[in-house]
Amino acid sequence: MKKVIYLVVLAAFIAGCNSQPHFVVKGKIAGSDSLTFLLQKRGLTKYETIDSVVSRNGNFKMEGKVEYPDMVTLTAMNTGNRIAFFLENSKIEITGKLDSLANAKVTGSKTQDEYNSFLSSIKGLSDKSVALFKDYQIAGQTNDTAKQSSLAKERDAIELEITKMAKDYIKNNPASYFTPLLLASMSSEMEPDEIEAGINSLDTNVAKVQVIKDLKERTQAVRKVAVGQKAPDFTMNDVNGNPVSLSSKTGSKLLLIDFWAAWCHPCRLENPNVVKVYNEFHKKGFDVLGVSLDRSKEDWIKAIADDKLTWTHISDLQYWDNAAAKLYAVGSIPTNFLLDENGTIIARNLRGDDLYNKVKEILEKLK
Repeated sequence: MKKVIYLVVLAAFIAGCNSQPHFVVKGKIAGSDSLTFLLQKRGLTKYETIDSVVSRNGNFKMEGKVEYPDMVTLTAMNTGNRIAFFLENSKIEITGKLDSLANAKVTGSKTQDEYNSFLSSIKGLSDKSVALFKDYQIAGQTNDTAKQSSLAKERDAIELEITKMAKDYIKNNPASYFTPLLLASMSSEMEPDEIEAGINSLDTNVAKVQVIKDLKERTQAVRKVAVGQKAPDFTMNDVNGNPVSLSSKTGSKLLLIDFWAAWCHPCRLENPNVVKVYNEFHKKGFDVLGVSLDRSKEDWIKAIADDKLTWTHISDLQYWDNAAAKLYAVGSIPTNFLLDENGTIIARNLRGDDLYNKVKEILEKLK
């Protein structure tokens, strides 16, 4: 009898353990028989594998536990196909096709539903922005600069509207685990006080996630390159391999540090605006130092030539590990900093007409 009681208690204990919060990810991916799938989370420098499984007739299952809902990636090894989704302690199903894995349907994750809802709310605007960019490229092929300028202004207005919707979501959804990622993605467009206000508005548990811990550190770095601060010096090689320091470029009445990359579509969209300001005001004391987050020197040099960027360009070709970008807490590109002749930051993230008007205003005062 004691043995029977012991077995009953043991069974109850095991059942209790199994009832603890955990995730179960079931996949049904057509065309993926015998493929290895990796469940990965992005670390500081590379992806970290949480689990792996081999599919059978396109089906697989993974189980485990996470501390809180977080964005992960399901990758089909050796295919280049993947999908990002929010993993949390629930029963999650992913159904779709291997050749279009990024569009697979994800169900069972509350945070994923919140994420999808936000994407749906901005889809109309996002589609318009993409269409305008395509039209902008077509106008560039015929050198129709007037149409490009009009399209850029229209796209900027749409981007501002999307930004407002994102900020409203952050304000109105302090308990969503999607909110920290959205706040982090928006942080490059926000001042330190606004970022900290967003962090402080989060529910206690949500504020404990790693992305918020990282954002707090980044916000401290942002304060060091805020308007009114002395721009930190740095040195990188130009396209010919010669070292160029920021301090060697200061001394102009105005200097724009422009973080960009050949692969960055918004950067390429903004380049004509910077070219316009440079061509009109360079002889009056305005200069630009381009800092590229490229990995390919060939692509970098080609973009400089294609976009007619005739100022000094430097890079360490380390992509997002670019040393200057880290020093200046650059979280997205294009990002720029406007310096006075003393190397003090007087404005940041000026684009389009805002950059033109600011440079014109300051140079006129310095006459």
